[in-house]
Amino acid sequence: MTIVTVGIDLAKNVFAVHGVDAAGKPALVRPSVARSNLLELIATLPPCLIGMEACSGAHHWAREFEKLGHTVRLMAPKFVAPYRLSGKRGKNDAADAAAICEAVTRPQMRFVPHKSIEQQGQLMVHRTRQGFVEQRTATLNRIRGLLSELGLVLPLKAATVRREALARLEELPGWANTVIGDLLSEVTRLDERIAEYDRHIALMARHSTQAQQLMQLGGIGQTTAMALISTVGNGHDFACGRSFSAWLGLVPGQYSSGGKQRLGRITKAGDAYLRSLLVMGARAVLAAAMNTRTPKQDPISRWARSLAERRGYWRAVVAIAAKNARMCWAVLQRGEAFKMPA
Repeated sequence: MTIVTVGIDLAKNVFAVHGVDAAGKPALVRPSVARSNLLELIATLPPCLIGMEACSGAHHWAREFEKLGHTVRLMAPKFVAPYRLSGKRGKNDAADAAAICEAVTRPQMRFVPHKSIEQQGQLMVHRTRQGFVEQRTATLNRIRGLLSELGLVLPLKAATVRREALARLEELPGWANTVIGDLLSEVTRLDERIAEYDRHIALMARHSTQAQQLMQLGGIGQTTAMALISTVGNGHDFACGRSFSAWLGLVPGQYSSGGKQRLGRITKAGDAYLRSLLVMGARAVLAAAMNTRTPKQDPISRWARSLAERRGYWRAVVAIAAKNARMCWAVLQRGEAFKMPA
């Protein structure tokens, strides 16, 4: 029997492999394959379709299997789960591998784009920078919490917390002075690390033609441009801009039945980091459009102003973010700067 489809349940050390022939009958069932033996096992198979869940290490294995002549497809785990639950009870690695093997052959299955080593390296810069940002926020909140125990209640604004904590540092008694001083020093250190990673991202954007094209759009800066390129590449895995916007979770969820269309809040599916960057950029676009002194008069700014007046601020922000996502997809997919319609 010739194996045509293989499902692999990825793990750290022990993997499960399930292969079927053209008739869908099991031809290879290995519930326990050591990490050191996985590549050797796949190398013995004829070129076939391999399915895996998108998780840690999935892109590495996809590149290795494609070198052996196989076709690899990555899927979100939530799309695989229904195939595991249908007709079977319990959950184990072998059942997961069989479910992946079945799910990867479905014609309507949505797959995760593969990432190159360069893309993963660029994403590491973004993830590390975001980790430093979260650490800085946590440290500032810790300062606020500790000072509140001494009766010094500070507002949420980061600049105010720094200024007030530093101004009252000498007034703090005993060990409180030492602790708050150390935390303020940690905030300064994190500021320096974040600024250093901002320079890394700026360097990457400066040497990327795609990033330069994306940055011509309103609300798209260096960080957003490089994050988009590192995550989706050329955007060829999406059929249209709306599909890309839906993948980011910027479209309303549907609760329609009986011919009645019911649209709810945005789904917030997909990459939360990319979505937050696009939303922050949309807020900047709307702020520039609604500037009372020198409001912008380009078509998008006029549309944003009218939308904010009709539907409210936050709906306008999300709509601008969704429009920016569609325009970014067009730039990435066509490989040229976006041309504003007359």
